[in-house]
Amino acid sequence: MIDREIKLDEILDGIVPVDREWIIKARERTAQLVMPPRALGRLHDISEQLSGIYKNLSPSITKKAVLVMAGDHGVVDEGVSAFPQEVTGAMVMTFLKGGAGINAICRHVGAEVWVVDMGIIPELDPDSMDGGDRLLIHKIANGTSNFAKGPAMTRQEAEKAILTGFKLATEFFNKGVDILGTGDMGIGNTTPSAAIGAVVTGSSLEKMVGRGTGIDDEGLKRKRDIINTGIQVNQPDRKDGLDILSKVGGFEIGGIAGCMLAGAYHSRPVMIDGFISTAGALIAHTLCPHVTDYLFAGHCSEEPGHRVMLEHLKLDPILDLGMRLGEGTGGALAMEIMEAALRVFNEVLTFEEAGVSEKEK
Repeated sequence: MIDREIKLDEILDGIVPVDREWIIKARERTAQLVMPPRALGRLHDISEQLSGIYKNLSPSITKKAVLVMAGDHGVVDEGVSAFPQEVTGAMVMTFLKGGAGINAICRHVGAEVWVVDMGIIPELDPDSMDGGDRLLIHKIANGTSNFAKGPAMTRQEAEKAILTGFKLATEFFNKGVDILGTGDMGIGNTTPSAAIGAVVTGSSLEKMVGRGTGIDDEGLKRKRDIINTGIQVNQPDRKDGLDILSKVGGFEIGGIAGCMLAGAYHSRPVMIDGFISTAGALIAHTLCPHVTDYLFAGHCSEEPGHRVMLEHLKLDPILDLGMRLGEGTGGALAMEIMEAALRVFNEVLTFEEAGVSEKEK
């Protein structure tokens, strides 16, 4: 429980690796289940990691929520997206009405959807909107600056974005949420995400930069050129997550990174979605490498750089379905796989309980 202002350095100092002793205990239980050794593959890995995070042998993710972080991007002025910037605000309203992809999937998996205005251009009034009670306004500014011409935001704004995500996630964990999914909305946000990915991983722009919402070949070349320009103009320090976020990032990406730091700080799992969410994970990991002990990669996006990002973080995606929507959809869907893993771990009998003889050793 945190009832005071907390500084970023204090958060980072408070994050420790997952307790391996609990993972060992969980593996010992898995070995006793009435089935051939590790017969359900990665389902066992998932349940054991959750046992380590929760520090018990009966982990549960009954209460699930997805925070969709929304922000606009000044770099859209450079023609990097197939859609106009106005779509960001329109999609936020669609989320609140319950009519988007993330809403449908979250209804299926039993997860709540909340939308956070981290820095979109329009000023939305929650009281005058359908579903406005699910809109949390924590606007850093009305969109970032164009990082092709200078920093996307100040270092102070970058830190504020991270701390905002941390505080919001903390509130949800304090209210009993067992697992938090990270979603995103922001026209043009694959551009800062690719910039972050290229800086942190050292990957070429050819491998990292994709078509986002569906730009053509000419648009793809322009997008790569703009990202290269932004990196050259700003010279972000790949070892300093705040510097990277402030120079080529986005407000919603900072908020996502803060959610992940909160999961690690409070010993709760956080489900990463796709390309933009994983850019947030790269920022969080740069600030504190232990954070990945608490992260699960929901899926691998069709964006080419996403797999490079996941490999850098040493995270294996739970699903690989050719998805590229964002919003938190892949991560939310993976929660159902995670829940199945826990049912196996918690409900399958041991050989002794079932009265079945184990295979001779």
